[in-house]
Amino acid sequence: MERLRDDDEYDNYIGYGPVLVRLAWHSSGTWDKNDNTGGSYGGTYRYKKESQDPSNAGLENAAKFLEPVKKQFPWISYGDLYTLGGVVGIQELQGPKIPWRSGRTDLPEDMTPDNGRLPDGDKDANYVRNFYKRLDFNDREVVALLGAHALGKTHLKNSGFEGPWGAANNIFTNEFYLNLLNEDWKLEKNDAGNLQYNSPKGYMMLPTDYALIQDSNYLKIVKEYAADQDAFFRDFSKAFAALLERGIDFPKNQPVHIFKTLDEQGL
Repeated sequence: MERLRDDDEYDNYIGYGPVLVRLAWHSSGTWDKNDNTGGSYGGTYRYKKESQDPSNAGLENAAKFLEPVKKQFPWISYGDLYTLGGVVGIQELQGPKIPWRSGRTDLPEDMTPDNGRLPDGDKDANYVRNFYKRLDFNDREVVALLGAHALGKTHLKNSGFEGPWGAANNIFTNEFYLNLLNEDWKLEKNDAGNLQYNSPKGYMMLPTDYALIQDSNYLKIVKEYAADQDAFFRDFSKAFAALLERGIDFPKNQPVHIFKTLDEQGL
């Protein structure tokens, strides 16, 4: 955690927190409820097939950041390491506490899920809803999970989109929802030829982000979270913890860990 705080120059001083959250999300978001394959359990991001999925471009920086932790604590599995990194990232960026359980086991390379299981950014609300059905999430959980876009920024070379979602991109807040509702968004083509929503302040939204205010049910939840950050934090904590555990059948007596932040430890 101290390295996360002290090594703050990455990505023009955004720091490593957002990319650690993205690694935790992407390593978990490959799960498919239809056959219970993929997900965080096997730590398969470490294999070339998954790490070189175009949807994972840029995540090698998070994996490299975590390697010294693996060397110091070789007993931790990669699945535990990748998910724990995201939990710490959320909490150190002033987000909610995320319940976390250890017990994932590194699986062999032939257990790596196929590419194409991670979400596209250029689709509409119907796509968003259908995509998250595969992960077994309802509308409220979907809107909560997308609130993590308050963190970090898009990079043209990685995703084909460019720009931050807001001003405070290394602080976990409900700004994503406030910006969705209040900015003057215009649909424009970026330098990669992809359409994204841009605001005069230099913020951006993916079409799948903007879809949340085009769908009446999603819009109600967006408005709720924009008005009540505590409600967003409560729902995000539950949804993100569930995402990290998709496909895992933990023993009933497996302890749940709630970690203190560096500030809470007086460090």
